[in-house]
Formats: sequence, structure tokens, C-alpha cells
Amino acid sequence: MIDRRLIILTLLAAVCAIAFLTLGLRGNLGFVLTLRATKLAALIEVGIAIAVSTVVFQTVTANRILTPSIMGIDALYLFAQILLVLILGGLAYATLDASLKFAIGIAALMILSCVLILPMLRGRLDMGLMLLAGVVLGVLFRSLHSLIARILDPNDFAVVQGMSYVNFNDVNTGLLALASLMTLCALVLVWRARHILDVVALGRDAAIGLGIDWTKTQVGCLLLVSVLVAVSTALVGPAAFLGLLFVALAERVVQSRRHALLIPAAALIAVIVLVGGQTLFQHALGNSSTLGVVIEFAGGIVFLILLWRGSRR
Repeated sequence: MIDRRLIILTLLAAVCAIAFLTLGLRGNLGFVLTLRATKLAALIEVGIAIAVSTVVFQTVTANRILTPSIMGIDALYLFAQILLVLILGGLAYATLDASLKFAIGIAALMILSCVLILPMLRGRLDMGLMLLAGVVLGVLFRSLHSLIARILDPNDFAVVQGMSYVNFNDVNTGLLALASLMTLCALVLVWRARHILDVVALGRDAAIGLGIDWTKTQVGCLLLVSVLVAVSTALVGPAAFLGLLFVALAERVVQSRRHALLIPAAALIAVIVLVGGQTLFQHALGNSSTLGVVIEFAGGIVFLILLWRGSRR
């Protein structure tokens, strides 16, 4: 039986989607609806990818205040893109096939994931040390990104400037079909593993005692997280605290850590926040501010609240 709270969230998400498509329609309706539908699909895609990747990452790391960006996954993707600009030049990068650039970024992320995960397979690195290594690598990639940005020609820098910040007004719809396919495959795998994730959330010893292959499960989950983060970063840019906000709200709504409830709740809340927020900013506030900045600020506040609550326990 479908949970009543999920039904309510689904209805709210549908209302937000309809409002996004229909409010303020004028001119060539066919063209406008096609344009809005494409952007709507991209926002839904990004929201689901961010929410699900955060849920899985928090379960594997057994920490409610961590997000995938803590491991520098999005920083590596951006570094790979700006490195291409440095090597090829801004004009060649701009004319390079978007799918090829996306594939290069995915390959870089998978390499980083393997570098961090392989020592775990051999029993040389536990999760805490892996997270610490991810933090250090994230700082390294962000610093290298800033260094290359400083030495780039201004025209070349303009090509990559938009990638450095989350931006829901300029979604890279050229990658939507490929990104949707990759996200769909990842979601199928995550949904099939939802009961395994429930067991993983009990901790290493309990999971192993219940028959879970702990190392392989961690590796598989982290690789899926890498793919979902790459998808969201490629479409709208790096998002540090968005997933934290979505998952925290989902936990409040469903009052459960069961992944059969938490995963769809987090995904639906992400759709409501992104689509509803973008509709509000476009039609009520006249794009006087940027949705990404506001949501990141709210996510940062949620992070501080969770950190404060954790310190008082």
C-alpha cells in the first residue's frame, strides 16, 4: 500500500509542474510549452539525482550531515572540464560535443572513486579515512580549478565561468537525454537495493551478521553516487547543500529511515522545491534573485542545525 504522505508529495509535485508549464503563457504556445517542458524535465532530473545520491551516501557513511560534495566529486568534475579548456582552448571546448565532455567528466569521477575505493577492498582504508582523503582531494581539485581559472585567457574563462556555480536558470539541456538514461539506470539499481540499504544503515557489524557483503555494497553505492553527482553537476553546476536540505525535509515528512519511503520522499521534495521555487522566482519575484543561491543558503542553515543537534547529543 502506498504511503499517504507520498501521495500528498506526489500531488504537490504535480501541481508545481503544472504551474511551471502553464503560468504566464503567451506567444507561440507550442514553442513555449516545448521549451518549458524541456527545462522542467531537467529540473526534475537534477532534483532526483541530487536527492537520491545524498540518501545513498549518508546511508553508506552512516552520517546524516554529509553530502557527496564532501569527497570532492563535483570538484573533480569541474576540474576535468576546466582542464579541457586549458588544453584545447575556449573555442575548441565550446565546439566539442557535449556528450564527449560529459563522458570525460564521468571517467574522471570513476577514476577518483576507484582510487578511493580500491584500498577499502584490500582492507587498508576504512570509511573515516576514505572521507578524510576525499576532503583533501576536494580541496586540491578546487584549488587547482582556481589556479587554472587565474591563468586562463579572459575569453576562455568566460566559457567555464558558468560551470563554477549552481544555476537553475541556464540548464544544460543538451545532455538531458543521456543524463536521464544514466539516472534512470542508477535509480533502478538503488531501488532494487532499498532493502539492502536498510540493513547497511544498521552498521557494519550488524550488516555483515545479516549476510551483507559490506565492502562490495559500499563500492557499488559509492560508484552510483559518483554517477548521479556527475549528472547533476553537468546539468546545473556544483550543489553543496541541496541534497542535505532535501533529505532532512524528507526525514521530517516520513518520520522514517526506511529507504522504500525515504528515497521517493526525498526525490519528490526535491522536485517540489526546485520546480516550485523556480516557478515562484520567475512569475512572482521576476527573477530578482537566484534560486540556487537561496536554496544553498537554506541548506547551509540546515547543515548548521544538524551539526548543532549532533554536538548536543
